[in-house]
Amino acid sequence: MPPLRFVIGLHLHQPIGNFDHVFSQHLDDVYRPLLDQLEKSNLFPAVLHLSGPLLEWLEANEPAYLDELAGLARSGRLELLLSGFHEPILASLPRVDRVEQVRWMHEAIARRFGVEAASLWLTERVWEPELAADLSDAGVEAVLVDDRHFLVAGFSREQLHTWYLTESDGKRVGVFPIDERLRYLIPFRPPEETAEYLRGLNRAGHSMALLADDGEKFGGWPGTKEWVYEKGWFDRFGTTIRGLVDEGTIVLSTLADVLREVPCGGLAYLPTASYREMEGWALPPDPQLRLAALEKELGTERLDGPEGSLVRGSHWLHFLVKYPESNRMQKMMVALSRLCRERGDPPEARRAVARAQCNDAYWHGVFGGLYLPHLRNALWHELVRAEALLRRDEPLTWEELDLDSDGAEEIWVHGAHCSIVVAPARGGAIEVLSHFAAGINYADVLTRRREAYHDEALTRGQADAAQRSDGTASIHDLENSLRLDVRPAIDPHDRAIGVERLLPADATAEALEAAAVAPVRSWARERMSVTVRTVDTEVRILLAAADTSLVKELRISPDGSIVISWHWTPSAARWFSSELSLAAPLQAVAEPMAELVTYPIETVAKSEKGFDRTRQGESLTFLWPASQGSAQLILSPSR
Repeated sequence: MPPLRFVIGLHLHQPIGNFDHVFSQHLDDVYRPLLDQLEKSNLFPAVLHLSGPLLEWLEANEPAYLDELAGLARSGRLELLLSGFHEPILASLPRVDRVEQVRWMHEAIARRFGVEAASLWLTERVWEPELAADLSDAGVEAVLVDDRHFLVAGFSREQLHTWYLTESDGKRVGVFPIDERLRYLIPFRPPEETAEYLRGLNRAGHSMALLADDGEKFGGWPGTKEWVYEKGWFDRFGTTIRGLVDEGTIVLSTLADVLREVPCGGLAYLPTASYREMEGWALPPDPQLRLAALEKELGTERLDGPEGSLVRGSHWLHFLVKYPESNRMQKMMVALSRLCRERGDPPEARRAVARAQCNDAYWHGVFGGLYLPHLRNALWHELVRAEALLRRDEPLTWEELDLDSDGAEEIWVHGAHCSIVVAPARGGAIEVLSHFAAGINYADVLTRRREAYHDEALTRGQADAAQRSDGTASIHDLENSLRLDVRPAIDPHDRAIGVERLLPADATAEALEAAAVAPVRSWARERMSVTVRTVDTEVRILLAAADTSLVKELRISPDGSIVISWHWTPSAARWFSSELSLAAPLQAVAEPMAELVTYPIETVAKSEKGFDRTRQGESLTFLWPASQGSAQLILSPSR
């Protein structure tokens, strides 16, 4: 048999907003030793993708590492991959932004490494059919997706050891299926198992085997540094692969080699898809649990067989439904991208919008993602910065529009100093409160929600760290071993600034923090009528419940200060309350004086290390006697 073309592809990445020490630690624990081992074992040619945020950090902090990569790339030993420069999910962007992000990466690779890149690492392998046209417009020759994308389209596994062509709008791009089996073998299982698998593919007459996965699993994921380097996995892997080369079973190849020398498999139209785990994570809790139960019932053998491709979760974009905070951030990004182009696309504002397109803070799976405040805050900082540049010297004004595309209109108030979004359909709550001078969206606080893994961890038996004498645990093995003894608090409503409720006498600080108070009346999800007008330099928003049990007015000043006034029907309940969920301190003065309950808003969410308790912000609940009938709160930026 002619040798099997084996492509070793690695994706190295860090998100915008990650801590500097995380970049440094991964450089020491992953990126340097990984390159050293590739050179030591002569596992070239190989394929590498660097995300734009990591590339920028290395340029500023470790340019010698990039110089080494450049030498390998120019010599033909390393093929570099394209992507959106700031590592966005391309399917979540306006189409013109997709093309621009990829072209930026193309230019960066040519400028820094002196080579032309033609194939693309598709972030999180989130595919939509229309991407083919956009990638073609961006100069991409081929894109990497999972073999699962082909399997759910009706292809068999035996057909997936070559490349295919797809098209949209008559524009073509090559498509490579990444081998899931290799992703789970390398580096978690002994190298001999990889050799056995590759020999089997060669004996079957296949043309190509493609490994393409996160480089961080070579030392950055729990337990992998010890397994891969200290216990000698990589040394054995290098020896094993070189042995396969010497015996003529495989030849190491780039994607360009495969495109040039392996016949195309034909035409493929791939459906909207991502990798198996991502499609599950995108589901709401109950469907996610049903999917897990179905997969368990089918068993590993049937899931790995042809039937497994028929069992699917949701699409990545459903994260925008599952997490309104993610949707709000994404829709603000889209709105500001459009505004930026309308105003001549000033480069500084365009780059800020593009940086806010980095994918990690928009979703949540095994890693923290959306649950990590520093990642969300970083994207909001870029959005606030972009809007400040675009609205410089503007007077305070407002518009009524369905900003978050949920079928209900919001009031967007903006000017030279602030940007504020009020949601009449959700009780007139403030869902965005950005002060440009501070560079903060004060409303960027994550709601405490039920997650499917909370239920699974509560019912799971003794944790099994999944360590094996002949391998190491993958991130998904570790995910399946997590336990909880107590269910985390779940908020009764989405968090925002200014959520009003009538509360009973037992609304203690402890009960409020535990989300254990049943309100006598809540306006959190009530659709309010709204009237907006401009008075002098102020924008005034008057909101009223359908039964007029609550009338609420927001008076917004050009500097972003807000006076909130309430008139409610006096009640036998103990308290009228307004809760502010704040990402950063904000001055709040109550008139008349109120009781104040504060507590940290903490979530319990999965990370690569287990369950993390993370502070998302601070809750301030102002309490006035329910019999009082009126109150006022003055909010202004902290000085």
